[in-house]
Amino acid sequence: MSKRPLRICLIMHSTRSDNLGVGALTVSEIEIVRRLAQDIGHPIDITVMDWKDIRSPYVSGPDIKIIDLDGRKMINPFGYFATALRSDMVIDIGAGDSFADLYGMRRLIRMFVLKFLAHAAFTPLVVAPQTIGPFSRRISSMLARLSLQLSAIVASRDAMSTAALRSLGVKGAVIEASDVALRLPFDPPVLADPKGPLRVGINVSGLLMGGGYTGKNEFGITLDYPGLMRDLIRHFQQKGCEVHLVPHVIVPSGRMVMEDDARASVALAAEFPGTVMAPSFTSPSQAKTYIAGMDFFMGARMHACIGYRRTVDCTQEDGATILAKIAQAFEDRAVLKQEADAALTQGKAKLALYETALGALMRQIIKRKNL
Repeated sequence: MSKRPLRICLIMHSTRSDNLGVGALTVSEIEIVRRLAQDIGHPIDITVMDWKDIRSPYVSGPDIKIIDLDGRKMINPFGYFATALRSDMVIDIGAGDSFADLYGMRRLIRMFVLKFLAHAAFTPLVVAPQTIGPFSRRISSMLARLSLQLSAIVASRDAMSTAALRSLGVKGAVIEASDVALRLPFDPPVLADPKGPLRVGINVSGLLMGGGYTGKNEFGITLDYPGLMRDLIRHFQQKGCEVHLVPHVIVPSGRMVMEDDARASVALAAEFPGTVMAPSFTSPSQAKTYIAGMDFFMGARMHACIGYRRTVDCTQEDGATILAKIAQAFEDRAVLKQEADAALTQGKAKLALYETALGALMRQIIKRKNL
């Protein structure tokens, strides 16, 4: 007799986000779940509750079902709640960093609705590694604490999030893991001609080029960000490098463009002849493969350059200071490579803590339900 698959529902994951960093979380989460299921020797069915979008999904397979989610389906008892009810577990990754009130109450309320409907269905909720907090409102802090206390697994992806959990009053086990995107599959890049120019990749943030979501610099940038991007291109071209502009938020035409890295990059490439425009990637793995082919890379948003401590602060440092730091880092790139390798090893070891806990929960559910 064939086994009934373990039914896993993913919420606050995206199969088709314009932000490939958010999509990388989904691809990686599915990679983790599939590998665990294979180790356990049990089939799975994965349902992704994803907000409606015209973009084609970048995950697929016989074990994947994507259900379009909107406000009505979210609260309809025959919509998301019915899916949560028939699922064996719900995994919530909070779009990476949305479980906070930084993005406004509307987004946070949606997250609370999804979480508490899973709790109401008595379906184990897994809080996958993500940034948690800050919560500045009393009601959001209270609801966050309650949901986290009710969750089967709680995992953060950094020490600040773990501290935020404890400051909320969350008791019990908290796994301080790392970002699931460390498991994002990719193809090893084709080796460059050793006699050719060094390839320097720059992820230009369309969001910062335009002054943030409102155009009023709500992120508190204290320097001329567009000017810094031009200075970086000019600096590396003068050193004889081949400069690649690599977007990771790619917005199709006809949509809101304030976050679009591609348009901002195309405009800069037109100013600087010889600059290479990366292709419009259709999946996070394609972007990772391309980035892996660079000799040196820098970016402005986390998932364009995930990993370790080599950062600059656009809210505290001036453009000249940042340019000097980046220029020196380029000269020290052999040391940076060692640091990145060490950070990856540490990150995967921390992520394994989450994977072990998730695998144990899957086994527990399979045994309890006699699947």
